[in-house]
Amino acid sequence: MKLKIAVLPGDGIGPEIVAQALETAKAVCKKFRHELFYREALVGATAIDTVGNPYPAETHAICMDSDAVLFGAIGSPEYDNNPSAKVRPEQGLLAMRKQLGLYANIRPVTTFPSLIHKSPLRTDLVDGADFMCIRELTGGIYFGRPQGRSEDGETAYDTCVYTVEEIERIIRLAYGYALKRRKKLTVVDKANVLCTSRLWRQVAQKLEKEYPEVETEYMFVDNAAMQIIQWPKRFDVMVTENMFGDILTDEASVITGSLGMLPSASIGTHTSVFEPIHGSYPQATGKDIANPLATILSVALMFEYAFDLQAEAKAVRKAVDASLVEKIVTEDIAAGGKAYKTSEVGKWITDYLY
Repeated sequence: MKLKIAVLPGDGIGPEIVAQALETAKAVCKKFRHELFYREALVGATAIDTVGNPYPAETHAICMDSDAVLFGAIGSPEYDNNPSAKVRPEQGLLAMRKQLGLYANIRPVTTFPSLIHKSPLRTDLVDGADFMCIRELTGGIYFGRPQGRSEDGETAYDTCVYTVEEIERIIRLAYGYALKRRKKLTVVDKANVLCTSRLWRQVAQKLEKEYPEVETEYMFVDNAAMQIIQWPKRFDVMVTENMFGDILTDEASVITGSLGMLPSASIGTHTSVFEPIHGSYPQATGKDIANPLATILSVALMFEYAFDLQAEAKAVRKAVDASLVEKIVTEDIAAGGKAYKTSEVGKWITDYLY
């Protein structure tokens, strides 16, 4: 099988972790006799510095010509809290989502037995937690118009906008995942306050009738944030709007013990993007200490969702699990033991796959 991917390392530790993930993809393709074709492209602060645009047209063309995108991270201290910056790296991420039609972000939240001790929650609360957060990506307050500031700069405003079509698309996707899992869906909103949330609930309640085999529940976002901490094992599939999803998925990721362990997939109408959930971690740039496992696990998601290669995805996860058991890990999860370099962890996993 021929696999064609775009590789967008991005900023900070992005190039280091993506390099290891790409080597993993090469090892799997060699093992299973696939042909892997890839092209690298600029995005984020690196792209601004080079061509003045965080998501250049050439990068978009390469993504559109690919079956999947392997993405690192976006963000640079040079642009943080800099009011004089005319364009920001994060605008590249929003542009990529919009132009590729990346309407759904999929974040599996699973625990690793060897890392449960690093969770801020008690072992009995998190051991066995396994749920999926589905976040709508192209609507809501991040994209709503109008937005801006008054002429005197004393007032700022953003507008949250959703259409029935956008909500139906993401709710149906969530039901599809629930049917493949434990058949429970939690729709998260703030319908007691927000008009857009009331539309979300109205649409979900209409679609609920089409999926009688799935248990559907509705939960206000503040309650959901509380329930993730109190009893995360109660959730199976959670679906919500853009900003709520941004916050809840970060909260959920922390309970597993390490941000460096969780992958994500952004499902699109043109192609799909696979990336770790953590940021660019500029303090670690060039030090060869960043955890590559979330990006390597994103490769597993890529094999699974972009190419329907289940055995290949399983092989990647098995290699990651083996590295955890053997304690071949970076400093963030070394727990006082030997801390391996980013490149050393990556090489161990590729050697395991070969």
